[in-house]
Formats: sequence, C-alpha cells, structure tokens
Amino acid sequence: MKNFTYYRPTTAEAAVGLLDNKWGETELLAGGTDLLDLQKEYIAQPSKVVSVSGLGGTFGNIAVAADGGSTMIGAGVKLAEIGTAMKERFPALATAAGMIGGPQIRNMGTLGGNLCQRNRCWYFRDEHVHCLLKGGKQCFATDGENRYHAVFTGGNPCVIVHPSTLAPVLIALGATADILGPNGKRTIEIAKLFQAPKSEKDRETTLAPNEIVLSVSIPGQRGVNTANASYEVRHKQAYDWPLVQAAVAYTPKDGKAGNVKIVLGHVAPTPIIAEDAAKALEGQTITEGTATEAGQAAVKGAKPLKQNEYKLKLIEVAVKRAVMTAAGMKKYWET
Repeated sequence: MKNFTYYRPTTAEAAVGLLDNKWGETELLAGGTDLLDLQKEYIAQPSKVVSVSGLGGTFGNIAVAADGGSTMIGAGVKLAEIGTAMKERFPALATAAGMIGGPQIRNMGTLGGNLCQRNRCWYFRDEHVHCLLKGGKQCFATDGENRYHAVFTGGNPCVIVHPSTLAPVLIALGATADILGPNGKRTIEIAKLFQAPKSEKDRETTLAPNEIVLSVSIPGQRGVNTANASYEVRHKQAYDWPLVQAAVAYTPKDGKAGNVKIVLGHVAPTPIIAEDAAKALEGQTITEGTATEAGQAAVKGAKPLKQNEYKLKLIEVAVKRAVMTAAGMKKYWET
C-alpha cells in the first residue's frame, strides 16, 4: 500500500478544501469498507486520505420534517441505522440497507459510501488486468467472463453493473442529493448522480473530484402514503451483491397504482428506470397478473451478454415480487 497523508477535518468545507481537482490524488474515507480494498488491490493509490467521519452538522443525522414533510439522511449515516430507522416510513430503503453485506459492513458502511463506491467487476478489481477503466484499451468482460455483468449496456464500452443497492430505491422514491464543492452547494436528482464510465478519467458518479455528497432528501409526497418495496435476487443470503434488484414505489388511489416508479439495480452501468414496467402498472389494480405484466415489460430493451441471459428471468421475478410486496400481498415465495 502506498504511503499517504491522513486528514480528519471537522467541517464539510474543510474537507472539500483538501480535495484535488483530478481523480486519484485524494480519496475520501467514510467507513472504509471499499477504500481499503481498493488500496490493497493497488487500484486506489492516493497521496492524501481525507476522513469524513468527524464532520458535524447534518452529515451523520437523520431528520424527518413535521407534518409528513421530507426526510433527510446525512451521507455519513451508517447503513445499520438506515435499516432500523426507515422500516415504517420507507420499507424499501430499510430492506435494501438491511441486506447489504453482513452486520460488520452495515455498522461501518455509510449512505454516501454505498452511493459512491467503485464497481465490483473482477477485471477492474484485478491489479494485473489493465482494463478500460484503468487506462487500458478494452473491456475484458465484453467477451470474457460476464455472467454477473450488464444486460442493459446502452452501447457503453464498459459493461459493469452499478454496485449500489440503495441507489435504485432512492431513485424510485424521487430523492435528491445535496453536494458540496469549491463553488458551493448544489442539489441534483439521485438518478443524475450516476453515469456509465468510459475510461480511467471517469467514475461511476457525476461528482467532480473535489465534491462530496452531504445528504440525501426524499420528498414529502413520497412519505407514509407511498407503497414501496425492494426485492433482490442473489446467490446466497450472506455477504454478497445481488444478481438483480427491483425497487418499486407508487401511490395507491382508489385501489389503483399511481405515480409508479420502478428502478432496476445491478443490471447496467447505472441504475435503470424501467419506464415500460411503470407504464404497465400505472392506473392498474395491483394483482399477481398485473405484477407479472410489469415484470415482463421491465426486460424490454435488454441485450444480454453471452453468459448472463439468465438475468432476464430474474428481472421479471424481482419486479413482480417487489410490486406484490409493496401492495402488501401474500408472499407466496416465502411459504
């Protein structure tokens, strides 16, 4: 591991002032569950490490506005706390947070870290492979071992899947992120926080190298009256990343679903908003049949690689079960 200088500022402004304007020179340290791995794998070799664990203010807190207003979650809030605090208001978020890693990871990992972590492609994580995102000329997963990679590639040269499990849920809930940089604070939709990286100059987020995520806010209209759920398909119920994830949020009205949002995770370089699936459910009564139709619509436009066509069926199932869970229907798959 390369030697580095360690900083622990006490304000977000001081942290931003320590960051460089190009990637690689400085890395942020929150829980450390990703950064330490990247350093040991010689992917991240920063000269400075800036810890955000000492930042005050809203960075490490959760605040719910009165009268059903917005919910603010600081970027430094631990995953375990999100899993506990959001059970009643946003069960989808609590479920997603509660399934990340194991107890040790959830008690160290943070909201900001989960959103901003690097991808888990085994070619990218292998120090001996000079892939596209490390200055190479090709994505080895395109024609190589790609059973866990993207089925919605969007023509991107890199076929990673976005690793965040919280991101699809937050997008479905219409959340925004407050970001601080040298020019002050800005607010963007969570959906616009992510991008498909194309070279070593890019990250999986649209953040500049000298910006940090301060907090995430979920609007009041996506409060207690919103039906929401997250469903994952994975190899095992242990320390593992999902093969497929579906996050669903809608507003029940007169027995029908309105303002439907369905977002897929771990199937593309960014979380995918499944518009066809949402249209299939919009204005419909939630039944097993309409949930099945939404799942079938969710795979439209997918172009699987040679080893991951199986993910298409998993997407259909994940969407169907997320919709049924959000509606409070009997979970036949658990009986």
